[in-house]
Amino acid sequence: MSIQNDAILPVMKLHTTEPYPCSYLPGKLARSELALSDDLIDTAAYAQLIKLGFRRSGNFVYRPSCEQCEACVPVRIIVDQFSSTRTQRRAWKRHQHLVATQHKLHYHPDHYRLYRRYQVKRHTSGGMDYDSRDQYCNFLLQSNVDSKLVTFHENNQLRMISIIDQLPDGFSSVYTFFDPDILNASFGTFNILWQIEQCRMKNLPFLYLGYWIGETRKMSYKTNFQPLQKLFDGQWQAFSNSSQKFV
Repeated sequence: MSIQNDAILPVMKLHTTEPYPCSYLPGKLARSELALSDDLIDTAAYAQLIKLGFRRSGNFVYRPSCEQCEACVPVRIIVDQFSSTRTQRRAWKRHQHLVATQHKLHYHPDHYRLYRRYQVKRHTSGGMDYDSRDQYCNFLLQSNVDSKLVTFHENNQLRMISIIDQLPDGFSSVYTFFDPDILNASFGTFNILWQIEQCRMKNLPFLYLGYWIGETRKMSYKTNFQPLQKLFDGQWQAFSNSSQKFV
């Protein structure tokens, strides 16, 4: 199978992987569809693929292709219609003093130490809580698109890091990790609000949040940012957060 060429997207072959244990739904097997091209999948090509439900992990561009399961739903925030809730406004105010600095993707031992602490505290047995610098670099520090590493400091102390792809129609939030030992923090909520604000400043219409999975609590926070759209049957449509059901 292949994706046909248009004005921007090169011809790509689609390769479906063998089944592997699902990272989100215990006891289930997953499969991914990889987008493969003779040329590098650059920012322009990836901007088209993400509209089709693909995501990036390092240099791999993929989308779920599981038999008899459609749990992974691509979602994105409509930036110019977004209105924060009272809880979100409190999180924004609580962390206003964080100093954000954008960098090119690069390795730093302090970043990796924060990543390890976050994985051990927040994602034990999630497949990424083992000590592997190579896994960290391959996952977050390899990219063929316009990617940024954003550090957030509090009084010169590193508190959070976010990897973001900038696309012609918005940001794609790749991954965020933060200090798991700060009590009463709302770093994750603040980070999404910060990305929304960056999109607004650049007049970018969307913030892509990856996949939402209704059966996974770790994904439930995404429905708190409204209005949200989901990709279903090849079309982006409204997603309600009142009942966490599609409308």
